[in-house]
This record gives sequence, structure tokens and C-alpha cells, in this order.
Amino acid sequence: MSATSHNTIRLTMAQALVRYLAALRTEEGVPLFGGAFAIFGHGNVAGLGEALYQYREQFPTFRAHNEQAMAHAAIAYAKAHMRRRMLAVTSSIGPGATNLLTAAALAHVNRLPVLLLPGDVFVSRAPDPVLQQLEDAGDGSVSVNDAFKPLSRYFDRIVYPEQLLTALPRAIAALTDPAACGPVTLSLPQDVQTMAYDYPEEFFTPRTVRFRAVPPVEQELEEAAALLKNARQPLIVAGGGVLYGKASAALQAFAERHGIPVAETQAGKSSLPWDHPLQLGAIGVTGSPAANALAADADVVLAVGTRLQDFTTGSNSLFAQAQLVSLNVNSFDALKRRGLGLQADATLGLQGLSRLLGSWNSAGQWLDRAQQAGHAWRATVAGITGKREVAGLPYDGEVIGAVQRSSADSTSRDIVVCAAGTLPAELHKLWRTSTPGGYHMEYGYSCMGYEIAGGLGVKMAKPDADVIVMVGDGSYLMMNSEIATSVMLDQKLIIVVLDNRGYGCINRLQQACGNASFNNMLPDSAPRIDFALHARSLGALSEHVANISELEQAMLRAREASRTYLICINTDAKRTTEEGGCWWEVAVPEVSTQPGVQAARARYELDRQGQQK
Repeated sequence: MSATSHNTIRLTMAQALVRYLAALRTEEGVPLFGGAFAIFGHGNVAGLGEALYQYREQFPTFRAHNEQAMAHAAIAYAKAHMRRRMLAVTSSIGPGATNLLTAAALAHVNRLPVLLLPGDVFVSRAPDPVLQQLEDAGDGSVSVNDAFKPLSRYFDRIVYPEQLLTALPRAIAALTDPAACGPVTLSLPQDVQTMAYDYPEEFFTPRTVRFRAVPPVEQELEEAAALLKNARQPLIVAGGGVLYGKASAALQAFAERHGIPVAETQAGKSSLPWDHPLQLGAIGVTGSPAANALAADADVVLAVGTRLQDFTTGSNSLFAQAQLVSLNVNSFDALKRRGLGLQADATLGLQGLSRLLGSWNSAGQWLDRAQQAGHAWRATVAGITGKREVAGLPYDGEVIGAVQRSSADSTSRDIVVCAAGTLPAELHKLWRTSTPGGYHMEYGYSCMGYEIAGGLGVKMAKPDADVIVMVGDGSYLMMNSEIATSVMLDQKLIIVVLDNRGYGCINRLQQACGNASFNNMLPDSAPRIDFALHARSLGALSEHVANISELEQAMLRAREASRTYLICINTDAKRTTEEGGCWWEVAVPEVSTQPGVQAARARYELDRQGQQK
């Protein structure tokens, strides 16, 4: 690079992109971007790769082993930072780029920021077609990166170097918007990455990115407050927006002042300490009996920062009888289920509602019932997770107990990471945490394979925490290569693999729908996979344990270890926590020769009658 005048600087497009990102700061004065994950190939190694090398001190680059996994790690990093910091991700063209598509969808569904920088084919078309290029006989402008368009909150293809002057501010605006937050894709043709332009120097002046808190509209506050004042049996459903809005303190103050019990979604779990008297625990299909019983009888539900997906609402059957007030920064979410929408930041919305409610409180029989139900559920959790001796193979709940018993301060220090299978239900019900963000579940997209990569991203964001990845054998086999990355980057994880010999969760669902067990579990003749040995081959420490007592002792060794430590334990594929849960709509065939399916269809038709239309 060389300065050409007092107010411009000549840079390649790739150099300008990295330099701009490196200059951004949060209000706390730390870099907005923690750096970039990169897997180089033709399409990004010569252009963007050179720029990342040049600015490696200001903008670190992290090597990974799988494009989807490195994007999962970046997404988890942003989630652990409550969307206040993020990472970029770059890939080559072709399969490197399309490997990012699943992660883009995951970030979009979960409203999490990640900047995707896939390489693209030559704009000049001089060497057309190049290696890995997708050709479309009907549209010469198409590349595989067009597949990112429906998966991105903002998409742009940089076809001129000066285009960055408008594209980058727009990208950052989308990444940091409280409502439109999600993945941004800047498609980078490989020739344009290397082209130079005289950029204005002020474009690279360090600047602070401010995260806006959307204030409530007074009329909407008044309507919501009036509805709540008439409630006799109100319930709060806390979603991920409570955490992203840093509203845990506001939620607790609101609940205590007005005597309203709280239930938590998967994304909202850890909004309120697990042992708070107004904490009912998880809600919905994976919910506690306390939360679901009160949800079934509530007359007003205040949903704070939740998308109200089917696992939360029991496929729109759980609190169908209640009037809904939906406090959400996103107007799209605030208007779901024909509720009364209150579009606002979670903290400002709760504070505004509390001001208008004044001294109103739901104290009485409803509050007493809620506190008794919450206390009873916590006692049940203690019984499930407190077992040290188990006849036969343990199940997930007993494993969770051993993991948490291995640390005296696990509810404040540990962060558990998970995504798919049986574990999300068990962890939603049974994991205990007192720290916002101490529960990290990707359940918007429920993406098998997220777990280990996500754990890496969480550890990078929270280096002082014990990050515990709990993963089934099925998810582990889908994506595990970032074990090697965690060792390479000195980002220690504790990985607990629960081996039930197949896809136990979907196998139970298959049978619940009347089908025979088919194509989900491994046959007895299949070889036993040595997960501990596999992890050691990737550089981790590891061991296989035979029972709960051995697991607890192994966890102590893992906590003291210097690098990533994997523990594997065989578990029961059939047993689950019986308490809690509610109906979830899974369509059952209307015509079948199997009596089990016919019976399941009859139950399905009956259950649908309680669904809000």
C-alpha cells in the first residue's frame, strides 16, 4: 500500500475491507470483530489472504478444519457476547462457500450476527469457467453464492473496489441492528479482491459502533399495562431477547415487584437464576411440569423477546386460552399469534410497563401456587440429578447431575453448550445456572454438529469459564474436527459424549408416531466406536468411563487438565425424564397399513383440537 495524497490511501479491495473491520470498536473500547476464521483456497487465498496476513496484528486470523464448523464457532462467539462482538468467516469459492450455507441459515433463524466472506468467480470472466464454478446457461451472473441471498439479512456482491464505501456500513448496520440482526454475506469475486482503489483515509478512522435500544411507544405500553392489570393469573415467558437485551436484572425486578412467575424458553434459559422463588423452569415441549401447568391456566402471558416457536407454545396449544402480550424488539415477532405487540428493547419495555403498573401485584393464590410449583420442581430436579448409583446404563439426566456435581460453583462458572437430539430436552429441564449465558443451546435450527464448534466459539468469547460441550454420538460423528482446532488454538473444552448407539431421540419419535424402529439405531453387529481414542488422535486428552461415579471423577480430572478433554459414557437410548413436556405437532400419515400408525393418527386428530388456529 502507499499513500497517494493527504486524504486518500491506495489499497486493494481486500486490504480495505480488513482495515475497515479492524478499526471498529464497541462502546467498551474493544474491537467489534475478534478477527476472522479462514480456510483458504483459490478464490480467497491470494487476495483476502494477503490482506489478513498484512493486518494480522490488528485483526487475528484463526485456522479451522471445516467451513460450516468455523462459521458455527463464529456464531457461538457472537451469542456468548450477547451479540455485542462478532467474527468474520472467509472461504474459497465452490464447496468452501456452500459449506457455509447451513451456518448462514442457523444464524438467520437464531438472529445472530456473523459476517460471511465467501470467495466468488471472476467478474471479468476472462478465465471463465474456472475450477469449481457453477454455470447457469440462462443467467450468466449466477454463482453458488446467490444461494446465500435468502439466508442473509444483507447480501452484496462486491464488483468494484469502491463499492465497499457503501456496502461495509450497510453490512455493519445489519449486523448490529437489534431487530434485523443476523448473517451478512459479502460475496468477494477473486479478481476484485486484488484490485486497488484510492480510498478516503477517514473511511478507516476508528469509530465506535453503538447498539441501539429501541424505546417503547407510550400508547403500546398503556395498552399492555391495561391488559396486565386485569390479569388474575399472569405468566412471563422469557426468551432470548432478555439475554441479548441484557435485561436479566430488569426481568427479575419486574417479576418481583409485580409478583409474576417466570418460565424460560430454550434461548431464554438463564435469564433468571435457577433457584429464584419465581422461577418455574423450562416451558413447552421440553418444559417443566411447573411451567407448563401454570401456562395451561394463565389468563395473560407476557412473552419477552421470544419467537414463540412451536417447542415454546406446544404447537400453539399450551397457552392458547391466554391473552398474549408480546414484548419484542422485532415487529415481526411482536405480532405473532395475534397477540398485543409491544415493540421495544426488553429492558426499556419492562421498565416502562412497571412504571405504568405502579403498585399492582398478582399476589394471592396464583402467586402461592407458582412458588410452590417451582419449589416442588427444583426438588424433583435435585432427585433426578443427585443419583450416584444407577442400575444398568445411565440416562442423560443422571449424566447432567454428575457433570454439575463435579464443581462446587458450576451454576456460576460453567457454560454448557448443546444443540440437538435428546440432550436439549434434558438440559432445558435439568441444567442449573445462575449466570446469564450459562446455558448455551442452539435450538432455533437444532443443528446436529454445532456442539463442538459452538463450544470453541464460546470458549474464545469466555476464556475464564469452564465450557462443557454435551453431545450425543450421532452429532459427534457429524462434526468433530474442531477438537483439533481447540487444541491448536489452546482453547480448552470439556466434551462429554453420551453414546446411545444411534439417533435415540428421533428413534423414540418414530415409535411415538406408530412406526417400528427403523434406520435410526446401530445394529448390534456394528462396530463399537472408540470416541476417546478418536479424540486422542485429534490431540485431546480423553477417557471412557463405565458409570456415573467414574464420570464424576473423570470430570474432576477434566477440569484440571491443560487442554481439551473428552469423556465418553454409554447411555440408555430409551429412558428420558418423564416429568414435564407437552404436545408437539408432528404430522402422522392419514393412511397406513400399520395399526400403530393408525392409532397414532387418531391421537393426532384429537390433540389438534386444542390448537389455536
